[in-house]
Amino acid sequence: MSIKNVILSGGVGSRLWPLSRKQNPKQYLEMFQGNSLFNLTINRNKKFVDSLIVISNSENFKIGEKWLKNLDLPVLSITESLPRNTAAAIALACFAADEDDVLLVTPSDHIIDDDDVYEIAIKNAISFAEQGFIATFGINPIRPETGYGYIEYEGDDVLRFREKPNRETAIEFVKSGRFMWNSGMFCFKAKTMLDELFLYDHEIFVSAKNAWENKTENAAIKPDFMKLIPSKSIDYAVMERSKKIKMVRSDFFWSDLGAFDSLYDYLIRNNYPVDENGNMYIGDGEKFVQFIGLENSILVDTKDAILVLNKENSQDVKYIYETLEKEKSDLT
Repeated sequence: MSIKNVILSGGVGSRLWPLSRKQNPKQYLEMFQGNSLFNLTINRNKKFVDSLIVISNSENFKIGEKWLKNLDLPVLSITESLPRNTAAAIALACFAADEDDVLLVTPSDHIIDDDDVYEIAIKNAISFAEQGFIATFGINPIRPETGYGYIEYEGDDVLRFREKPNRETAIEFVKSGRFMWNSGMFCFKAKTMLDELFLYDHEIFVSAKNAWENKTENAAIKPDFMKLIPSKSIDYAVMERSKKIKMVRSDFFWSDLGAFDSLYDYLIRNNYPVDENGNMYIGDGEKFVQFIGLENSILVDTKDAILVLNKENSQDVKYIYETLEKEKSDLT
């Protein structure tokens, strides 16, 4: 048995446009005290694991290579030719591993602090995995967040997964003390997950197995096989139906930095400047910028686009990205 860190790195981070683009997604942006989220993920987990499985897409897999060079761990890079969501990526990783291997699945674009607390959570998750469970990491909610899914729990048992709520529901979730944020991090034996996929989503199991068996020599998944894998999240495919789920309560600082409100909070936490009304400029720092009549607003300045938004409307940035993508704009 070995422990492998499966790093999911195929996303674009559309809610952080125009910083995040297809050719340079948020996990590779070197704006986190001079580091990238991708490299922070590698460094955070490498002391717990024996090797890495990095899953990225054909548009950005080369970007991450510089952080994988001279690493003291074996690395398998799997390249998805088409985006098919997390169930496909996790299934491919399971087929790439030995059945008794423990897989620690982590997105590549999250911020996590409190190393000692994180280490305790990882060890608890590995213990659950070794017992044949699928461990999911629940994050202690610090505010009524509408951009995250929630886990309703009792002890280490998961009662049910809940979708992203509206604000009123999120307030009730947090007040009840029975809910945790769903981090999108998991730990399990490869065989355990494949058994559950076989039982609950046989189509993903079969199509992913076929895609893996017909991969190229450098572990690229061919488009003709990739497109046959149903596009589902692992939550829909397995987690919401499996009877083998355990939750690891996680009290470390965590953020998926999924939108500008969470990026704003992270930057504030690291002493990034704002004006007296909470307005923030994110750019090259070479321009004079002044906010008048605005509060808690963010101005994002890149070489070919400017975005101005109120922090409360951060989730709406994805609609701009979706419109640009439909128009086949070079700005994506």
